Amino acid sequence: MAKLRTYAEMAGDWQDLHARVEANVADLPELEMQWARLGTVIEQARAAARRQGAMRAAKQEASQELLALAKLANRLVAVIRQGLKAHYGTDNEKLAEFGLQPFRGLSRKKEGTEEPDSPESPPPVSPGPVPPVE
Repeated sequence: MAKLRTYAEMAGDWQDLHARVEANVADLPELEMQWARLGTVIEQARAAARRQGAMRAAKQEASQELLALAKLANRLVAVIRQGLKAHYGTDNEKLAEFGLQPFRGLSRKKEGTEEPDSPESPPPVSPGPVPPVE
């Protein structure tokens, strides 16, 4: 017999065997106790599968709710951050208290570093002598 991998395959096999033994229970008195126990276990497995399905649905609903709440929270955070910058100004150090980077100017060139090779611009051309105005 092939190895059963899914719950549905196993449950089908259990139910099939249970029904076949039920048809011959009179001939198999030594297995009657295990047969009855298998019937109980099959019902418990069905109940567990129903609970699992309900929990899966509840998990999906909770995931969708969490996603919607995360989107809303991100929008509110963006509005609050913009409000803080508008209130204090973009260069106020108080912004650091709220986890925001205040504008501290453009970074300066470090000493000892040279600019990358760039073509030199030609010197400005003088227009020549200007005639006197009469």
